Amino acid sequence: MSYNLLKGKKGIIFGALNDKSIAWKAAEAAAREGAEIVLTNTAMALRFGTTNALAEQIGAPVIAADATVVEDLEALVDGAMEHFGGKFDFVLHSVGMSPNIRKGIPYENLNYAFLDKTLDISALSFHKLLKVLYAKDALNEWGSVVALTYIAADRTVEGYSDMADAKALLQSITRSFGAIYGRRNHVRVNTISQSPTMTSAGQGIAGMDKMFDYAEKLSPLGNALAEDCANYIVTLFSDLTKKVTMQNLYHDGGFSSTICCAEIL
Repeated sequence: MSYNLLKGKKGIIFGALNDKSIAWKAAEAAAREGAEIVLTNTAMALRFGTTNALAEQIGAPVIAADATVVEDLEALVDGAMEHFGGKFDFVLHSVGMSPNIRKGIPYENLNYAFLDKTLDISALSFHKLLKVLYAKDALNEWGSVVALTYIAADRTVEGYSDMADAKALLQSITRSFGAIYGRRNHVRVNTISQSPTMTSAGQGIAGMDKMFDYAEKLSPLGNALAEDCANYIVTLFSDLTKKVTMQNLYHDGGFSSTICCAEIL
């Protein structure tokens, strides 16, 4: 069901790798609500994923860009502005990866070169993106930028390793850049702390299946699905949330506010 929440709005969505991706669901939801979209991912992800199928489905162009490379982001934003005929309204940053996790390296023995990559891909890319958007004055007044995070930024979650450090940095960037962008252009910058979600990236984290089951039992409303998160993202892109910024917004069925009860374990 459509409410036309994004009628007339335009934006970029990062990270729609396949139909398990939250970004994929967000692109579908945004298009359903009337938005025009540009999809982006790395050239390698575009080769191995199915982004082009989504692009055809929703009528969106695809522009390859590495979110860690400022020159790529500049070309992406320029390409989006050319496609849209001017400024646009929203961006979803759904980008994250840890070489340490992929290679099974425990937190107490991190490879620091890999840690640098984790922080660059999963957090500093957000600063680079915001810097480019700000410098090019690419977003309309009251625009909205959303990034995805996880409760491991605030609490210890075994197996999430250095991604927890990256998400904590991501949330700090959100607050710092949100203050700057809000004062100049009334642009909102927020993160969504989503439930454990069985995306392709999530399935690669050791113990995520157990965390998923644990959170499902503990959360009063159960885990939020990728589709649920997409709908929440749409509200943050819409004019209904014009005064929400610099926030880490939990979207987890109440998990973050619930203390463990022995009866459910």
